[in-house]
Amino acid sequence: MRQLRPLAGWPKRHKKEYLNQKSYNMLILLLKSLWFFLPIGVANMAPVLVKNWFPFLGRPIDGGRRLGGQPLFGSHKTWRGLLAAVVCGEIIFLLQRYLVLRFPDSFASLTFTDYAKLSLWSGALMGGGAILGDLIKSFFKRRVGKTSGSRWIPFDQIDYIIGGLAAASIITRVPGEVWATLLITGFLLHILTNHIGFWLGMREDKF
Repeated sequence: MRQLRPLAGWPKRHKKEYLNQKSYNMLILLLKSLWFFLPIGVANMAPVLVKNWFPFLGRPIDGGRRLGGQPLFGSHKTWRGLLAAVVCGEIIFLLQRYLVLRFPDSFASLTFTDYAKLSLWSGALMGGGAILGDLIKSFFKRRVGKTSGSRWIPFDQIDYIIGGLAAASIITRVPGEVWATLLITGFLLHILTNHIGFWLGMREDKF
């Protein structure tokens, strides 16, 4: 039995319009997803940006406790990093909220949620969720014998995305296509930026 192919028999003009519309819809989905993701992404970078600040906050979250001879999370997971993620996530969210509400004609089309109805503390929640995702990953990473800094693909690349989106889901509905878009895009961007860092001599490995 002959299988029907999508667009088979369509006039060329209709095919082009259909493909253009599909490409446009995918681009809009990507832009909306990345806009929503900004507080999570910045929160994930925050611990590295402040690693030399506030030495008194540089204590490990696990307090040096161990389980089965391995650290609960590791010495690199500090209160300073958690606080930085929460603060930075909140700042980015408040900036987004201001832009969407102040300039709706320019920014409202980038959103899939109503910023006016979201809690003012949404950014802090998303930032904290990003770090919580990283902590949970680190806990299980130690349990399977992985050391700090060792590879654990794909969890190293998507842990904070899962944590941040899970936290965001407490305050708003995050569509499934946004989850899929950010998990795929986040994984690929993480690999790309790490490779660039390796080529620039800023990292010791590509992953």
